[in-house]
Amino acid sequence: MKMANGICIGSQEFFNLKEMRHIVKNLDKNSKTYDHILDAIGKTPMVKLSKIPKDEGLKCDMYAKCEFVNPGGSVKDRIAYRMVLDAEKKGILKPGKSVIVEPTSGNTGIGLALAAAVRGYRCIIVLPEKMSNEKVLTLHALGAEIIRTPTEVAWDSPESNIMVAKRLSTEIPNAVLLDQYNNASNPLAHYDGTAEEILWSLDNDVDMVVLGAGTCGTISGIAHKIKEKCPKCVVVGVDPHGSVLAPPDKLNENDVEIYEVEGIGYDFLPQALDLKIIDKWIKTEDKWSFQMARRLIKEEGLLCGGSSGAAMWGAIQAAKSLVAGQKCVVLLPDNIRNYMTKFLTDQWMEVRGYKSIESNDNLWWWNKPLTEGLVRITKNIRQNSTTSEAIKALRESDSLIVNIVNDKGSITGIFSGDNARRRLAHLSGSTEEPLDKFTVKKFYKVDLSDSPTLGCVSRILDIAPYVVVVKSDEHHVQKPLGYLTSEDLLACITDKNHDLNGK
Repeated sequence: MKMANGICIGSQEFFNLKEMRHIVKNLDKNSKTYDHILDAIGKTPMVKLSKIPKDEGLKCDMYAKCEFVNPGGSVKDRIAYRMVLDAEKKGILKPGKSVIVEPTSGNTGIGLALAAAVRGYRCIIVLPEKMSNEKVLTLHALGAEIIRTPTEVAWDSPESNIMVAKRLSTEIPNAVLLDQYNNASNPLAHYDGTAEEILWSLDNDVDMVVLGAGTCGTISGIAHKIKEKCPKCVVVGVDPHGSVLAPPDKLNENDVEIYEVEGIGYDFLPQALDLKIIDKWIKTEDKWSFQMARRLIKEEGLLCGGSSGAAMWGAIQAAKSLVAGQKCVVLLPDNIRNYMTKFLTDQWMEVRGYKSIESNDNLWWWNKPLTEGLVRITKNIRQNSTTSEAIKALRESDSLIVNIVNDKGSITGIFSGDNARRRLAHLSGSTEEPLDKFTVKKFYKVDLSDSPTLGCVSRILDIAPYVVVVKSDEHHVQKPLGYLTSEDLLACITDKNHDLNGK
């Protein structure tokens, strides 16, 4: 197995789970009281699904393992607590002295922050910028310290959450990197716990289990135990397009790209992944994942997150091969709480094309096209500009934002006074830092080439202070034209005689 900077690349060897220390709880008796909240982790319900499988024409019985009801809101509570317990037993973690540092997409961080709060550790969580604000707020409430890293960088970049956490673990006295990606306690938590619960619930009779793949401890640990007791069971992994966990095939070569769904998928292979134990892979798209998550909530009453939608969508595809009387289990990893301002928001879904924007014939302007004449023009600066130059351009333009473009003139980000202020105030930043540190790379935009309507712009302005307007050319270069605010749109729609060309 190849190692790079202490992080595993590839997974040629897997942990020998049978020979490790096991913690198996009595599954048929629940305690009347718990000494602390960590004892409530696990023992999650298994719920038979009714509406969605029937609507999708499935013949088998489908059950959902509802991991989103764990105390911290996700399946990751299991591995967080197990990693802490095992590290304490080995003397690696010392309560009141050690500092837990961990890279995460959020849920493991919440689980570790929960454990740290109860057991007395300082906790530092490093997570990418794409992760929801709800996760950040939960971590803050639990007392964790949070460091954000760019979403788009490779895992082995010095700026990635993995490498930043590794660096911090060497710089901070008494810091411990539990490293969920390469920690045997990750799959062990599921080998000893989650899998045993699934088998007990269905009397050791499981024909298929469908699991999302992130750090891969969940799928690897569950798969090993279930196949020991139920060899016939087919293990299906669910991996988003843009991730490299699923082995590429001739029809679908893996290309690393950005995907919105959180908690599953990676751009490297953790040691916690045992490819040999997984029988089949299903690749998912963000649109399918979020739409299915909303169906699980609305039709089955399961308050789960986007990765649960991905798992369920994959389960529907895989379970089409099963017949009446067979049993399929899909694990739903996390809950609704972390995504209240994301896929649960219609506007968030609409601007990404995951949900259509309804027309409104009662408003004279709603279905009218956005035209270039309505756009508030602003300045462009090059990527190699300095932060001071960006501030100067912002002042001279008397604008909310300045567009940042590459050598082809395509927009790569924006510079805003609001974001710059936050960095200087909360991250102890300096205007001597490179412009990239102040660049907003995730922003709402519309492309005039797609003929967006004023109704579309209005929907975006429900959740954003401005909308960036671009226009793509024949070479797919997105050239920025400017932006619109609520005030700009209001000026247009309150005057029926307003020239929509802005003249």
